[in-house]
Amino acid sequence: MNTTLTCFSLSITNHVAHLVLNRPEAMNTMHPTFWRELDEVLAQLNKSGEARALVVSSTGKHFSAGMALETFGGAITMDDQSPEGRAAIFDLLTDMQATFTRIESLRIPVIMAIQGGCIGGAVDMVTTACVRYATADAFFCIQEINIGMVADVGTLQRLPKLIPLGVVKELAYTGRRLSAAKALGHGLVNEVFDTHEAMVAAALQCAQEIATKPPVAIWGTKQAVNYARDHSVEDSLRQMGWLQGAIWSNRHVMEAVTAMKQKRAGEFPSLTPLIRFNDLG
Repeated sequence: MNTTLTCFSLSITNHVAHLVLNRPEAMNTMHPTFWRELDEVLAQLNKSGEARALVVSSTGKHFSAGMALETFGGAITMDDQSPEGRAAIFDLLTDMQATFTRIESLRIPVIMAIQGGCIGGAVDMVTTACVRYATADAFFCIQEINIGMVADVGTLQRLPKLIPLGVVKELAYTGRRLSAAKALGHGLVNEVFDTHEAMVAAALQCAQEIATKPPVAIWGTKQAVNYARDHSVEDSLRQMGWLQGAIWSNRHVMEAVTAMKQKRAGEFPSLTPLIRFNDLG
C-alpha cells in the first residue's frame, strides 16, 4: 500500500507503516492541511489493523520547523479581544492537542526518526512516540518561548515524563537547543546515528521486529506502560491484572515458544479492524 498526500507519504510493507513528512522545501512546517492529513492517516491506521508498527520520518535538512506561523491571523485567528474569543482559543488548542494524542493512543507502537531541527510543534509531536531515534545533527528546541508564547500542544505535559524536570525547565524558559548527544544522555532519544539513511533503516528494522510479535500482546504492553506512567504502582498492577485477563492467549504463547524453538517467524492474527458505531447501518 502506498499513498501520497500533500504533506505526507504513507506506505505499508510487511505490516510496518512508514509515514514520511514530505514538504522539505517548507521545512515540513505544520499548517492546517498537515493537521487534517495527519488526523486522517492516524484514523485509517488505527481502524484497519493492518499495520503492527509505525515509523514516522521526514525529508530534507530538518525533521520539522514546527507550526507554520503565517497560519495565525490567516487560516487561524487567535482572538484575544473578548472572553468569547479567548474561550475559542481553548477549544482550538484542545482540537490540535487531540491530533497528537492520537499518535500516543494509536493501537500500535510508534517510532520517530528525527534529523536536523525538531522545533516547536515538532517537539510536541515526537514526545508522543514510543521510541525516538536521531541523527547526530539533530536538535530539539521549545521555540514557543522565543516567539512570546507558551508551548501548548503537549511538550510541557509529556517532556517531563521523559527527561529530568530541571532540563525541561531550562529548555522551556530559554528556548535553547538540545543537541542529539545531550538528548541521548537525558534519555529523550534511544540512539543517535551518523546518517539519515542509517537512522531510518534502524527505525524500520525495529518496527519490523515489533511486527513479528503477537499484535494483541504489543497492544497490551503499550496500554500497560502508558497507564503505569500516569498512575501509582498499586493502581498499575491492578490494571495489569484486568488487562492480562482480557487478552491472555494460550495459543499465542504456544506459537511464540514453538516458533523460537524452530527458529522461524511466529504466525499471529492482526488486530481486529475497528468499526465506528456511526458507520453502521
